[in-house]
Amino acid sequence: MITKAGLAVIDVLSTGREATPEVLAMETGYSQAHLYDVLDELLAAGLLMETRGRKNQRRVHLADHSVTEAYRTLRSGLGHVDWGDLLSPATLRVCWYLDEPRRVTNIAERLGMSRQGVHNALSPLKHRAMLSPSGPEYALSEDLSPLLAFARAVVTHEHRSRVRELAPSATVEWCDPKRALVRVQTAEDTDALQTAPDWRLTGLARFEKYGLQFFLAGEPAFWYAPDEALSPAEVVCHTLVLDSGSRRVSYAMLLIEKEDIDRETLTETAQWYDLESEISAMYRPLQGEFDVSEESPVVLPSESEFMALKDQYGVA
Repeated sequence: MITKAGLAVIDVLSTGREATPEVLAMETGYSQAHLYDVLDELLAAGLLMETRGRKNQRRVHLADHSVTEAYRTLRSGLGHVDWGDLLSPATLRVCWYLDEPRRVTNIAERLGMSRQGVHNALSPLKHRAMLSPSGPEYALSEDLSPLLAFARAVVTHEHRSRVRELAPSATVEWCDPKRALVRVQTAEDTDALQTAPDWRLTGLARFEKYGLQFFLAGEPAFWYAPDEALSPAEVVCHTLVLDSGSRRVSYAMLLIEKEDIDRETLTETAQWYDLESEISAMYRPLQGEFDVSEESPVVLPSESEFMALKDQYGVA
């Protein structure tokens, strides 16, 4: 996650200028010794570019990157705010969940933080009237969509950087501040993530664990969520995020049936993936309602197709 010092550097350079560590130290208030480390981190992350001036003096400027572009957009629309002072790593993580009104308890559980930690992260936003409503549920005000976009760019970049250290072909298909669903393109990267701590197979590749084995076209997907169990409900959601075609929907329904996944549990999980309507539609045929007249958000199998699939895989 970008530190406050890193954000201060990005802020100084956001107008397109180039600067030396000495100038950055003077304008940010951080020591040159500390800034050398910060610059190295930002360079390694691809957020800065470096040139050499007279006497081999370092000069840096912002690279073309999703994070720096999102920050420029934020600053151009809301330049009167001292974002470097306002945004801490914790505040950026909390901002991820402020796209809609949410309770502090829910955010804390999702982030693995204490409720007081979330309140502390929200405090700078509260004091500047950036939250609406004011509680017990919180969301960013409508005019602060660039802040949400910046927070999401930072978090996505963090996950992308982490996985590509192990698997250069990986792409992030979904993430939040603590978790990431990625897809890889090569057998070498598959092997790398299979043996790496904190990474687990998910999607269709995970169905084998439940006695359901399918032919996989392409390399499997992986899930990053340290210290968390990977539940069947999560696997269903990952399968649909990766591909919501009719065949995948049928397979997901088969896993729901095989593992007897509770509807309330799956619906609660699905809310984080914006899949509530899809899950609701899938439970109708599972409860015997195959003849659904209204338009469905997913293509559902017919009764005969689903029964044949159950027979094929021995699901009672």
